[in-house]
Amino acid sequence: MKSKQAILATFILAMAMACTFVAWSKPLSVVSLFVVSGLAVGSLYALGGVGLVVLYRTTGVLNFSSGAMGAAGVMLAWQLGQWGWYEPLTWIAGLALATCLSLLYGRLIAPRLASRDTVVKAIATLGFALIVLGATSFVWDDDVRSFTLPSDQMAFRLLGLRVTLTRLIVFLTTVVLVIGIWIYLERTRMGLQMRALANDREISSLIGVRILHVETIAWGMTGFIAGFTGLMFGDLVRLEPSIITFVVIPSIAAAICGRLDSLSMVLIGGLSIGVLESVLTLSPTLKSVRTVAPFVVAIAMLVLLQSGNRLLFGRDE
Repeated sequence: MKSKQAILATFILAMAMACTFVAWSKPLSVVSLFVVSGLAVGSLYALGGVGLVVLYRTTGVLNFSSGAMGAAGVMLAWQLGQWGWYEPLTWIAGLALATCLSLLYGRLIAPRLASRDTVVKAIATLGFALIVLGATSFVWDDDVRSFTLPSDQMAFRLLGLRVTLTRLIVFLTTVVLVIGIWIYLERTRMGLQMRALANDREISSLIGVRILHVETIAWGMTGFIAGFTGLMFGDLVRLEPSIITFVVIPSIAAAICGRLDSLSMVLIGGLSIGVLESVLTLSPTLKSVRTVAPFVVAIAMLVLLQSGNRLLFGRDE
């Protein structure tokens, strides 16, 4: 079986070759701009995937509603900004709403489905996503809006490219959170309890793990990540609830790249999806199929990971 390092090196090389092929005839300066933009959006995909993995490793729930939570949060932040609220307070309110929605589902609905099949639990979160999206669309009708952060006006030069502070913040925050969450799961008592709960809920209860307490922390973490992702996506891409809601799709693809377990591979998968999507817009022929990029990247990673062996996912190992 190939080592993880060899698989990652092969995957990165394949993605680099694919992007080079698509952008071959374009000026390097233009391609570089699209790569930087793709890294920023890919960071959000990776961050969303990290939230999915943390929750799945702890509760066994594949959460399709994280995008809708983030959409509700950024719309609230936008509305409060329109009412003249102090900007940092609007961001805090958006993060708080997404976190509260996550905790609401995690405490009131998820425990009642704990014994059900994984597919049933996933479909339930999809239903919750549609409810949140419906409520959001009811409160804020379909209209052209923009959500901007002060960091959009600040930029610096990197290898001759103008990079906004927002993009740098998104990328660095994603990397820091991946490292921080890995340390939290692997090196802390609560992380140990989360991993124990992921392995066997009943045995964890018997040895004294406070299941609801641990699951509440996991739902709170994923809600906060969803809120941050929604704020950044509303700024960098588009402020539209339906589009932000379905950003969960590339996030799921990024999570699959890590087999719902490896945070580092989720990060690489998310960044690859973002860059490939961005570079595909340079091709008049292929830009119409850029939405398939998440699936192409996920399939490529799974093929490399399988390498002739039975492919396992986080809670199956």
